[in-house]
Amino acid sequence: MAQLDDLVFFRQLALAGSLTATARELGLSLSAVSKRLKQLEARLGVELASRTTRRLTLTAEGERYFTRGSAILEELSELEEALGEQQAALSGPLKVNATFGFGRRHVAPLLSAFCTLNPGVEGVLELTNYPLSLGEQGFDVGIRVGEPPDSRLVARRILTNRRVLCAAPDYLARMAALTTPADLAAHPCLILRENDSDYAVWRFQHRDDPLREQAVKIAGPLASNDGEVIVQMALDGHGVALRSWWDVHEHLASGSLVELLPQWRGISADFHAVYQQRRHVPARLRAFVAFLEERMPERVPPMPDAGPSAIRRGGAVADGHPHSA
Repeated sequence: MAQLDDLVFFRQLALAGSLTATARELGLSLSAVSKRLKQLEARLGVELASRTTRRLTLTAEGERYFTRGSAILEELSELEEALGEQQAALSGPLKVNATFGFGRRHVAPLLSAFCTLNPGVEGVLELTNYPLSLGEQGFDVGIRVGEPPDSRLVARRILTNRRVLCAAPDYLARMAALTTPADLAAHPCLILRENDSDYAVWRFQHRDDPLREQAVKIAGPLASNDGEVIVQMALDGHGVALRSWWDVHEHLASGSLVELLPQWRGISADFHAVYQQRRHVPARLRAFVAFLEERMPERVPPMPDAGPSAIRRGGAVADGHPHSA
């Protein structure tokens, strides 16, 4: 049906963001893509986008055609998948977004294992420094750290995680006294630099009274924008690091890093798999999220102080509150 073909074409064009990128993805010439867009606009009688070879900007009519058209294509895809869900193996595209460190270490191996078990699934993992918009970027699921801020997203906790203050035994042998978080001002702190600030703020909660908090402005001679580099600096004895449990639990278990101030702990930084709410969630997406819930604890053990409620799996959260998925 020509109208559906046009919807598929225009949706790909809008997501690609330029005529050149669309031509590359479709394996067509630039002139062929430009001609097809002109034919579509002529059929509809409206201008859908202003464009150059490098950039495409949707008009108001183009935005409406893209939004409504994407919804129609999604409905059709969901209908076909629902009809064949019980008879067919999992199949179709699965586009995942995650951060570099956690995504490379844990999400990538699990996506690989999931696609091995379900060869009909076409997995794509895009790693970024910051979370990308699921809807605008066309992702099926995002792996997020911390409480999901968007109430329109369904979120399922796949890993309970907290930041841990730690240092190498070599540093401990020569370190200044450290009895409260405020004492960190006298220590070389290894800073994960995520903005242009010359310092960072580390936040802590008391183990016995979570409402008792301390925030400490710290500084140090070494910094990086990469978490793995910060861990290596700590292993080399350069100072104190505040890193996530998932990133340092093996070093803590081996003794190459030692937890400091165990009565104080870094703030919670749980990982969630988030996806858009919809009437019918594709079977491959539901299966992948369940796979993450099942397999992630095998890769990262529960934190020593995690109680039963903290390590339970399968709960869904929207905007940080319990939600039935």
